[in-house]
Amino acid sequence: MKSATGAGLAAASGGLAMPALAQGAPKTLRFVPQANLANFDPIWGTQYVVRNAALLVWDTLYGVDSKFVPKRQMVESEEVSADGLTWTFKLRSGLKFHDGAPVTSKDVVASLVRWSARDPMGLMLRAIQVELTPVDDLTWKWVLKAPFPKMLLALGKNNAPCTFVMPERIAKTDPFQQITEYIGSGPMKFVRSEWVPGAKAVFEKFADYKPRDEPADWMAGGKKMLVDRIEWVIMPDAATAAAALQSGEVDWWETPLADLVPVLKGNKDISVDIGDPLGNIGAFRMNHLHPPFNNLKVRQAVATALNQEDYMRALVGDDDKLWKSLPGFFTPDTPLYTEEGGEMFKKKSVAEAKKLLAESGYKGEPVTCVVAQDMAATKSMGDVTAELLKSIGMNVDFVATDWGTVGSRRAQKTAPGQGGWSMFHTWHAGADCVNPASYTAIRANGEKAWFGWPDVPTVEEQVTAWFNAKDIAGEKQAMGKLNKAAVENVVYLPTGFYLGYQAWRKNVSGVTSGPFPVVWGVSKA
Repeated sequence: MKSATGAGLAAASGGLAMPALAQGAPKTLRFVPQANLANFDPIWGTQYVVRNAALLVWDTLYGVDSKFVPKRQMVESEEVSADGLTWTFKLRSGLKFHDGAPVTSKDVVASLVRWSARDPMGLMLRAIQVELTPVDDLTWKWVLKAPFPKMLLALGKNNAPCTFVMPERIAKTDPFQQITEYIGSGPMKFVRSEWVPGAKAVFEKFADYKPRDEPADWMAGGKKMLVDRIEWVIMPDAATAAAALQSGEVDWWETPLADLVPVLKGNKDISVDIGDPLGNIGAFRMNHLHPPFNNLKVRQAVATALNQEDYMRALVGDDDKLWKSLPGFFTPDTPLYTEEGGEMFKKKSVAEAKKLLAESGYKGEPVTCVVAQDMAATKSMGDVTAELLKSIGMNVDFVATDWGTVGSRRAQKTAPGQGGWSMFHTWHAGADCVNPASYTAIRANGEKAWFGWPDVPTVEEQVTAWFNAKDIAGEKQAMGKLNKAAVENVVYLPTGFYLGYQAWRKNVSGVTSGPFPVVWGVSKA
């Protein structure tokens, strides 16, 4: 009886009722991200999954394009004094936060204060800062003791933490404590009531967002949202995600497993392509504060034994076009790429590693390997590392956990046996590793360095030399010396360079490649 009534209504309306309803329905894009969104503070931490979500919710002052040129985003204009010491910025008018409040210079200044406490380039600015203060509702100035020519890159870079602008009340949160309110001025609002860590995160289009007029290009240009709602569906199991994409349960998968790509390519309804031509650098990150990796010879022993091919095969399989060995830290095939001083990373000698380990005085201390099992990349690398360390005679304490826990635990400076860690695996987007400006992981400035806190003055000297270089020749010279110092002191261990895929349903259009999922400009039929 119910079906008959429905059929009668449809007939009476000439078949228009259902299409009209469909036209009024919100367009929802269902996206499988690389990992669970376990926390959501894009300044407190540097996980890519958090940065990617944050790019929807918060806007930035500038944004780099695909040529690494910073372009105005929230900023309308900037002026720098002839001596390079005073920068004056003005916001675009009419910008609003998701709670309806206008974006003002007070919000910007508070956000920059919080950002600069955690970001390497921000810390450099703090070291030469005289004052950072609002001038009027839309204008602020930053007065320095010395020129900082790469100011716009600092304010527009895409690696975390970015200069996300938050309301002043939120930005005043201690930068070493997580925020608890998620209000931005970006193109999407975070639907906190639907956030289920481990299952789902939801974003809805912000009607009052004012995209720029320029064409979108990575973080630059107009961020025009063509869908009304984005649902992040957390699927750590690759087979489950592949089945969901094939059935149409989800629309876009950020990081499909290489082994499943042939199956996806065989489906006429699915497109598959390289996610980011600049690829990724796998990372074996060591804790320089505690034994055993506070000992340089122990770090060198592991570096001498490590065979990047083992890691790359575990990550991408047998397709040699997807990976390269990396005798250094920088992105291959980019203008400043260097292999200077990279000999240690080419050795692959277990026998020599055992000798170095014996010389180090290693006493069998447990190596607490904190390895996320819910991400294919970290799990694969972790399995290789466990065997590598055992092969040279190290005592492996393998902690199998999830990526959210890794994100929290790696911030702890306590000893490995007291809730801390010895090593974890991650990766760095190739876009972040083309030079030292946005390369957080290469820095070795002790307590101010990234997780692991390496303290290597010779590395920092070359970072400074790169920033001070007058021309490309000077930059290249500094990069070579930097690579050599970072290799010799094993700031961290690159496990190789690799490319990854993304996959999406063919009724989704506008998907492009980049160092993060570029959602603006993506539509769904």
